[in-house]
Amino acid sequence: MEALRAIDDWGARAAAAGVVRAGENVATHGERDREFRWASVTKLLTGLAVLVAVEEGTVDLDERAGPFESTLRHLLSHASGLPPDGREPIMEPGKRRIYSNAGIEIAAELVEERAEMPFADYFWAAVVEPLGLSRPLASSPAWGYRGTLDDLLALGRELLAPTLVAQETLDEAISVQFPGLAGVLPSWGRMEPNDWGLAFELRDGKRPHWTSSHSSPRTFGHFGAAGTFLWVDPDAGVACGVLTDREFGDWAKGAWPAFNDAVVAELGA
Repeated sequence: MEALRAIDDWGARAAAAGVVRAGENVATHGERDREFRWASVTKLLTGLAVLVAVEEGTVDLDERAGPFESTLRHLLSHASGLPPDGREPIMEPGKRRIYSNAGIEIAAELVEERAEMPFADYFWAAVVEPLGLSRPLASSPAWGYRGTLDDLLALGRELLAPTLVAQETLDEAISVQFPGLAGVLPSWGRMEPNDWGLAFELRDGKRPHWTSSHSSPRTFGHFGAAGTFLWVDPDAGVACGVLTDREFGDWAKGAWPAFNDAVVAELGA
C-alpha cells in the first residue's frame, strides 16, 4: 500500500505501519520486528486482559473498585472521577470523562488481587502468550508495553475477530459506557460527548480526531504519546497500526488524519 510510505516523512528515526483484516496482513511498511514503546496503546492489551478476567468470573464490571463507590466499569471507561495520574478523586464517578492512567492501573490491581497473582503474570497468560506477542508487560498497565509491529497487528486481528473473549463481550467493551459524558480527548480538545468504551476510545462523531474522517463511527482504538496508534473499523473489517520513536506533538495532528484518510481511500479503491 502506497499510503503506508507516508511514515517515512514523519521525522522519526524509525517507524513501522501495517494494515490487517481478520485473517491476514494486508500490507506492512518498515521493520516488523523492531521493538517500540507503545505508550497508551498498552491500554488496549490491558483492557483485553481485564475482559478475560471478567469472562472467567475473576472480577465483575460493576463491583466497587475505586474511590467514591466507583466500579471497575467506571475505571476502564475513564468515568471514575480520578485525575490523569493521581489517586485522589477530583469528581464523583459518572459525572465527566476524565482520562486517567491511574484508573487503568487500579483496574489492573483489582485483577491482581482477585486472581492472586501479579498482574504482569495474568497479562502474560491472558493476552501475550495466546496472541503470540513478543514481550511481557514490563511496567505500567496504562502505558508500559513495548512490542513490535507484528505484535500490534496481531492485536488488530484479534479485535476484528476475537478468540480470547466472546464477541458479545467485545461488543460491550466497544459500546459507549456512561453515555453523554463530556471531557477532553488528550491533545485533541474538549468533546461533547467524549465517548469511551471499556479501555477502548470510540470515534463516534468526534471532530477533530486522529482517525480518518472517512472511518465509520464504530471505529475504536487508542493512540499513545510515543507516536503510536491502532484503530479498528469493524464495519470495514480492517485495522491499521503505526509505531514510531517520535513523541506525539503538533506534527501528528496533521500527519495522522491525512495518513489515515489515505489508507482508507486506498483500501476502498
